Amino acid sequence: MRQATLPTLTTSAPSAKPRATGATREGTTADNLPFDEAGADVVKVGSVAWRTWVYTDTGRNRTRYGYLRAGAVVAARGPKIVNEGCEGGWYRVNPRGFVCLGLGATADLSHPVIVASQSRARRGEGLPYTYAMSSDTPPLLYFRLPSSKQMNESEGMDVSGRAANFRERIRGSGLLAALGEVLGPPDFLQNDAKLPKPYGVKQPLRYVSHAGAAAADSGFAIARSFEWEKRLFGLTTELDVIALDRIKLVRESAFHGVEIGPTEGLPVAFSKERYGQRFNRTAEGLFAAGPPLGDREGVKLTGQTKPGGFLETRDGTWVAEATMRRIEPRESFPSFATGDRKWIDISIKQQSLVAYAGRTPVYATLISSGRAGLGDPNETESTPRGTFMIYQKEVASTMDGDEDKGDSYNLRDVPFVQYFHKGYALHGAYWHDDFGKVRSHGCVNLAPKDAAWLFEWTDPSVPASWHGVLNKERGTVVHVHP
Repeated sequence: MRQATLPTLTTSAPSAKPRATGATREGTTADNLPFDEAGADVVKVGSVAWRTWVYTDTGRNRTRYGYLRAGAVVAARGPKIVNEGCEGGWYRVNPRGFVCLGLGATADLSHPVIVASQSRARRGEGLPYTYAMSSDTPPLLYFRLPSSKQMNESEGMDVSGRAANFRERIRGSGLLAALGEVLGPPDFLQNDAKLPKPYGVKQPLRYVSHAGAAAADSGFAIARSFEWEKRLFGLTTELDVIALDRIKLVRESAFHGVEIGPTEGLPVAFSKERYGQRFNRTAEGLFAAGPPLGDREGVKLTGQTKPGGFLETRDGTWVAEATMRRIEPRESFPSFATGDRKWIDISIKQQSLVAYAGRTPVYATLISSGRAGLGDPNETESTPRGTFMIYQKEVASTMDGDEDKGDSYNLRDVPFVQYFHKGYALHGAYWHDDFGKVRSHGCVNLAPKDAAWLFEWTDPSVPASWHGVLNKERGTVVHVHP
């Protein structure tokens, strides 16, 4: 998938009306040293913008390190620095950089955007949120709790029966558990309150209780769920309320790659069949059926083979070569594969990815690259080939297609996005489970667990409270070849 612009504005100005003040300093440069978050001059700062930028310094020539997501609360240290660029004052944040109090950030932690956006992305374990896709009839984007009458009028049907059928459909499926504890509506939606939108987000046309229907082929990240008027609702990360019976909850792919120890190396292999088979070797040298292999299950190989097409695994079992997709050791290495430098090796033909530290493989998995295969990325939906560098990382980012070109989709909070060339990125995919086959619009689709692992392993790193970083240092190399 190619990078797409959010359907909203995404920048936040440092202050509403910059004006000259008695500035303490023209510019202060971050020293990259963490500070004691319990210090006397430490305050809590919250983001009320979709992106609150963290700057390298406070002067006119400042650049950006990264950004905080709406709802993020971080410790910030004074002394407050006031200048023409920030009438609210600059504060230093961990682990580096400065944030300006103004339209995008505030010290008032009771701000409606902060209160409504408290859900945090989970990192390092797969999908960062609970995800859902539109059903045949996309949900309405409610901005307040609708009455039963408003729901029936807006949706053109008696919604009570639909809500009951939805509960019955997902009961016992495990998907209900994915929603977590379902309680009543949060306090900030009580008393007919309207949901706020973060600064920088374009306000859509609103009706009495909703802002129209979501686009077809929409994906949603659900921050919390609750019950209202005997119907289950979800609050999305973009602060819309959607009826859960209008969506299909996503079941996270069980597939993941293989972490490779320093003394193990390649080859590794992945089962081609949904129900593959391991074999045990008997004392007579025969092969007897052993434990089954899961769908695309990865195994580490010793490199030893036996007649009949059997491959030895590092756990002492054997697998049939014809049922496996092997990733072999490289015969040669590019010039940048030196020392312990991190880089990512992607093969379009094999639909594989191997993460290396120098010449030592540390992780291997299957991917879904552009569905046009080895076509021209300028003309087709294929992944660009060449040597690139990760220049931007975001915990989650919304991507959409061009409806005028018949490529309509709107996928909210695509997980663990790592841009390496123009709008092309490595990222997790929650809308399909076809890893190992071409599928994307040009990006490199990863299984959620693989995307989460790589996101934490690559450079530049994203600080715990931040949502995204721009590359100010040497990023991890991405090498894409046939």
